[in-house]
Amino acid sequence: MKSSFFALIFCLTLTAQAQPETVYVGTYTIRGSKGIYVYDFDRKTGSLTLKQTISDAQSPSFLAIHPSGKYLYAVNETAARGPRKVGAVSAFALDKATGKLRFLNEQSSTGNGPCYISIDKTGHCAFVANYGGGNFAILPIAANGTLGIPTDSVQFTGSGPNTARQEAAHAHSATISPDNRFLYVCDLGSDKIFIYAIDAAHARVKPAQVPFMAVTPGGGPRHFTFHPTGNYAYLVEELTSTVAVFSRNKQTGALTLLEDGVKTLPNGFTGQNTSADIHVDASGKFLYQSNRGANELTIFSIGANGKLTTAGHQSTAGKTPRNFLIDPKGEFVFVANQDTDNVVVFRRDAKTGQLISTGKSVSVPAPVCVLIN
Repeated sequence: MKSSFFALIFCLTLTAQAQPETVYVGTYTIRGSKGIYVYDFDRKTGSLTLKQTISDAQSPSFLAIHPSGKYLYAVNETAARGPRKVGAVSAFALDKATGKLRFLNEQSSTGNGPCYISIDKTGHCAFVANYGGGNFAILPIAANGTLGIPTDSVQFTGSGPNTARQEAAHAHSATISPDNRFLYVCDLGSDKIFIYAIDAAHARVKPAQVPFMAVTPGGGPRHFTFHPTGNYAYLVEELTSTVAVFSRNKQTGALTLLEDGVKTLPNGFTGQNTSADIHVDASGKFLYQSNRGANELTIFSIGANGKLTTAGHQSTAGKTPRNFLIDPKGEFVFVANQDTDNVVVFRRDAKTGQLISTGKSVSVPAPVCVLIN
């Protein structure tokens, strides 16, 4: 009897270990890209195997997965709806057994050039940043995963000293705090991070007690991320290829600048560069940031006070690393190299933060965003 029981437990354990993992890649639909690419991920070998392609000619560039794991959302960056030429957002059902996607519906993003989407932790609303429109929108999410008509939209104004890139507001990301209470919207155009209190139940926001944080003029705020404790936050400054470090008041959401202009480029680099993405590993020990031009990830160790120390630079084995993904288990890093049409897989040393080439990559036209489920 005991042997049968243990045999059953062993089989169930093997089944759990064999649960497939799926990687999703959003793209710009150029150079032959079809839209969204869906891959099986083999954790033992680090290899990716294509199993589905979702045809979408409107550049489904940035992606987000619902906290239930049942739905996926994509901004349609080159969509142009109506006289205002606004962008769109698409919803897909996600089959958890196979990882495959099925289109559900589409809604307006209320501004042109949507470039970022995040889903609140209750799964009730989506936040979309419109780069071209200089605004962000909130879309309610129904129980069946479909997107509703936008319930709220905030328009930014202002400009910065870089006349080529900061001639107007450009909302570049909308990042939710770990406690799901606050939304941080980066405006590349005005060099500000806007802070909002979230009302997820009604899919609305209101300005926080301290409504914004201004950063160094000309820096160009792009992407934003948090330390797992929620006590610290980190900003990529795209135009100066630097990082800003903040402490965060969990009660009010307010930010206090600890460090600004932290250098990300390797010594001796003299070429053109713009920074792109930024993430902290789940342990809170390391921060990673991508540089387009130097074509590398900068690795920082994070001190007990939240401040950064450069720990290394890793070539991305491609050009223009846009978005990258740190595997939630901390074992792998996936890098989307936009201009060499490849997603490269690295193993990660959890103790040192360093990356090791797996020799594994896949060809994907103009990859922008990578997610795993």
